[in-house]
Amino acid sequence: MDVPQHPAPGKVTRVRDLRASDADRERVVAVLGDALADGRLTMEEHSDRTSRAYAARTLGELTGLTGDLIPAEAQPILVDDRPVSVFFGRTRRDGRWVVPVKLPLLALFGTVELDLREAVLQRRHIVIDSLVLGGRVRLLVPEGVRVDVTGRTILTTRDVRARPADEGPTIELGGTMIFGSVRARAPKLPLRARVRNRLGRGR
Repeated sequence: MDVPQHPAPGKVTRVRDLRASDADRERVVAVLGDALADGRLTMEEHSDRTSRAYAARTLGELTGLTGDLIPAEAQPILVDDRPVSVFFGRTRRDGRWVVPVKLPLLALFGTVELDLREAVLQRRHIVIDSLVLGGRVRLLVPEGVRVDVTGRTILTTRDVRARPADEGPTIELGGTMIFGSVRARAPKLPLRARVRNRLGRGR
């Protein structure tokens, strides 16, 4: 998960204007290569889009290169900052997606899954403004990220097992949660790291 740096502390950069990384460019080039291989792009189109991908400076410039090749949910970079909502079902955001400073979330008798391991945070402190009624919120966060549940909860279970770092980013889950559940997890550490941590605590 990346946290971009911004020139002005009080200014929120548009999602599409965030700077692209080399890894972002390579994700897009891989999709273009697949499209060339199965005939969705000609050699000329592939060459043109690949050149533009490597020259792209922002995420918005990259997303325009694959929009007509694969469905929105399969895009290598997702810059959709609309609210996350689900009604009697399940929805998920994962992969390389941009998390806005304040993300509205609505779960009515459904499940919202947010995988932040490859996400881009617009700020080090992200607020998820939730309205949950009989629903479930599932967060998968990287090592070093803190998850704070600050919203009003009524008959809602919490199970937060993150491994925050002192200077790490914070995901704040606010809003109102009624008859729901919240679960946050950090991926399991490799066996060697778990053993090292246990030995360190035993000293």
